[in-house]
Amino acid sequence: MKARLLLLCLTLTPLCALADAVRVSLQPQAAVGKGLPELRVHIEEPIAGFELKLERGDGQQVRVKGGGKPGMTRALPLEQPEGRFHYEGELVVRFPDAEEASIPLSFDTELLGPLKLTVVPEDVDVPGRRLRFTLSRPAARARVTVLMDTGKTAFDGEIPFDGAPAGKPLEVTWPEAEGKVLRISLKAFDTSEFYTGMELFPWRVDIPHEEINFTSGKADVPAVERRKLDASHALIADAVTRYGRFAELRLYILGHTDTVGDTDSNRKLSLERARSIAAYLRKRGLKLPIFYEGFGEQSPRVPTQDETDEAANRRAEYILAIEPPALASTPFPPQWRKL
Repeated sequence: MKARLLLLCLTLTPLCALADAVRVSLQPQAAVGKGLPELRVHIEEPIAGFELKLERGDGQQVRVKGGGKPGMTRALPLEQPEGRFHYEGELVVRFPDAEEASIPLSFDTELLGPLKLTVVPEDVDVPGRRLRFTLSRPAARARVTVLMDTGKTAFDGEIPFDGAPAGKPLEVTWPEAEGKVLRISLKAFDTSEFYTGMELFPWRVDIPHEEINFTSGKADVPAVERRKLDASHALIADAVTRYGRFAELRLYILGHTDTVGDTDSNRKLSLERARSIAAYLRKRGLKLPIFYEGFGEQSPRVPTQDETDEAANRRAEYILAIEPPALASTPFPPQWRKL
C-alpha cells in the first residue's frame, strides 16, 4: 500500500498529523450551551471515506462515518456529559483503491459547566480596599476596575492568579483614592480563557436628619414635623445632584420603634411610618426610586427591656445607595417595598 498515512497519535497533544491524505486535530474543550468538544478530520487527498471508532472513559461507544473531497474539514462533535473524559480508539481511512489504514487515537476532552463567580457581602471590604471571591474552576487572572464617586478611577488593571484551584478564596486590592467607592467591575478568567464577571455597587450615603415625632400609635407625619422632612429632602436632592450622574441612585427608608407594645404591631407601625416618610419626600419632588421597610422593635439602637419607652429607638434611617444596602444588625432580610 502506498504510504499515505503517518501512524502517530498514541497521545494527542496536539492531535496527530496524517502525512499525506488526512490530518486530524482536536478542539478539546467547550462550554455547556456553547458547543461540544470536537475531532476535526482535514481531508488533503482523495479518500473513499473514513470511520471514527472511539470508546469513552465511561464505556460509551462512539461510531461516526464520513467522507469528503480534498480541502474539506469534517467536524465531529463529541457528545458527552459535563466534565472531563478520556477517549481511546482509531480513525480508519478507506482509499479509492479499496485499501484501508487506521491510526490509533488517545485523547482527553472536557465539557465545562457555567463558570461561577461567587462574592458574599462580607467579602466586600470597602474600608480595607479589598474584595474576595471564588471561581468554580482554576483561575488565571482577573480584570478589575474601581470607580470612585468623584468620577476618578482608583484602579484599572489585571491581577494574575496563576491557576489557583477552583474554590480557593482569591483577593484583589486597590490603592487609596479620594471619595467613596462607587462601582467595582470584576471579570474573572479561568485557565482556558473562559470568563465571567459582575459589577458591585457598595456605595451608600446615610443622610443625617432630625427624627420625626409621630403621634403615639399613628403613622401620619404631623404638620409641625414637616420642616424636618423638608430639610432632609434638601440634603437628599443635593446628594443626587452630586452623585446621580455616575449611577442610578435609590433611596431606602428604614423605620424603627421602641419596645412599647407587641412585636407584630410595632413592625406594622414602623412600616407604615417609613412609607409615610417616603410618600412625603416623593410629594416634595424626589424623583428617584424609593423603597421602604419596617423593623419595629427588633433592631434597636439602644437595647432595652420590653415595654420600655426609649426615644432613641423611635427613629428612621435614610440611605442613598445603588443596590440594596448591606445592613449589619437587622433581625431578618428586608422585604423592600417600592413606593
